Amino acid sequence: MDERAVEHRVCYRCVVAGRVQGVFFRASTREQAMRLGLTGYARNLSDGRVEVLACGEAASVAQLRDWLRIGPARADVSGVACEPLDYQGWPGFVID
Repeated sequence: MDERAVEHRVCYRCVVAGRVQGVFFRASTREQAMRLGLTGYARNLSDGRVEVLACGEAASVAQLRDWLRIGPARADVSGVACEPLDYQGWPGFVID
């Protein structure tokens, strides 16, 4: 495997606030992530926010992070907080 390709893979954990539960946010996030070739998960948090872990090529993760600020049509995102994590290989992108 090309070392340069490995260097450009990243993981970010993002927590999305606002009206993001009950509006197909997780399913829409999965669709976007799969389209971008990312792995990870999207899950509801007990406080009404959604947690997203996105791993893959840095440019693709950045595109998903930008999309999270908007979300699907019925969502009303009030904030997104993201933090980088060590790269982890995930088997696909799941809704938890």
